[in-house]
Amino acid sequence: MKGYDVIAIGSGSAMNIVSQILSTDPDKKIALIEKDMPGGICLTRGCIPSKRLLYPATVIHQIKRSNEFGISVDINKIDFSYIMKQMRHHVKKQSDSIKEALIGSNHIDFYPYQGRFIDDYTLQVKDKRLRGENILICSGSRPSIPPIKGIKDIDYLTSKTFLNLKDAPESMAIIGGGYIAAEYGFFLSMMGVEVTIIGRNPQFVPSEEPEISKVLKDKLSKHMSIVTGYEVKEVYGSDKSKTIFAKDKKGDKKEIKAAELLVVTGRESNSDILKPERSGVETDENGWIKVNPYLETTKENIWAMGDAVGEPMFKHVANMESEVVYRNAFEANKIKMDYHAVPHAIFTEPEVASVGLKEDEARKMTDILIGHQRYQDTAKGDAMGITDCFVKVIVEKDSYRILGAHIVGPNASILIQEIVNLMYTEKENILPIYRGMHIHPALSEVVERAFYGLHSHDHHTENL
Repeated sequence: MKGYDVIAIGSGSAMNIVSQILSTDPDKKIALIEKDMPGGICLTRGCIPSKRLLYPATVIHQIKRSNEFGISVDINKIDFSYIMKQMRHHVKKQSDSIKEALIGSNHIDFYPYQGRFIDDYTLQVKDKRLRGENILICSGSRPSIPPIKGIKDIDYLTSKTFLNLKDAPESMAIIGGGYIAAEYGFFLSMMGVEVTIIGRNPQFVPSEEPEISKVLKDKLSKHMSIVTGYEVKEVYGSDKSKTIFAKDKKGDKKEIKAAELLVVTGRESNSDILKPERSGVETDENGWIKVNPYLETTKENIWAMGDAVGEPMFKHVANMESEVVYRNAFEANKIKMDYHAVPHAIFTEPEVASVGLKEDEARKMTDILIGHQRYQDTAKGDAMGITDCFVKVIVEKDSYRILGAHIVGPNASILIQEIVNLMYTEKENILPIYRGMHIHPALSEVVERAFYGLHSHDHHTENL
């Protein structure tokens, strides 16, 4: 048995905590357990590799629009293999750098294996037993595969194995109608792949406002086929061809054929592998680690964060949680994790970005005002030839407190940050938007004008 002051399970945002600990107390004995490539999901199979793919797709999309502005351009070649190779090279370089630092550290014992709890504060890692005074569960999540008939009998891709593709398939069927399906569908379609997305929810990307999803579906449908409201019942095929059978609630059937199949239907917990219950750490019915507002588990001095707790699975959330865990576990001042304004974005063309409450959620809580502004009704948006895209803001009527914002259009992930920052101020209200000058004619005016046009009617009834 080897004892440690801190055991960190996972090398993603847990590294933030480890770095902070060592900066203040380099004599702490720390163990870090990582069964996969060092760097966590974001670096190795999530945010970073996907965005390395999506930017070339965005460039292609812009080139394809060039004729709208009197520019004639031909795309002579799209080197899919090169794009994928460069992505993997970047990821490996970053991950190898982290691995070398861990192996060479005099302050961290690195265990590149799967760990499992076997007793209170005790883990088995290969042939060694480790015991920690404090344990950080940052064990991530994995792709969830639905129980589709025939799925175990064929080769299919997940968001992880997709990154190993070397050559572009002629066609790709994607099971799942969320943001991962949207992003990879967009990427593949720009690479010249025939794409079909099949989502069981009637709304494409159901996490978004309905009118946001409608615009995104309409825009992306110009490049791919998007089938919503159909649940996949059976799949079969060979290495070169897959057949997907889907059915809607009315019993109508669809048959889709594709060279490759990508399954992106959500994420599931790794707790069944980690066995945290053996140390008294409780999980919910889906296996996510239970934590209190301070991110401490049901076992004293065992903390959890990131995908492991099942909250919004974004790197920026995990980074914030790592700060909360560090302060609560290793400093005197206690703080609660605040999820009231978690932003996210979908990096397609157009982009989508959201923060806070949806309109229906807000209406159930208080009287609200809605602000809406189309890109095309601003000078910059008009010059860019943007149609149908918009900013929607949701504000509490009496206090003018910002409750939520939703954007579909170019640079949505950038434009929403102005709103996110205000939602973390003391009053969280719109006053700085009114007092602050917005450059004219810049795209940021679309956010400013959304707040200028606040009204009380239900925007869901509008014909956008």
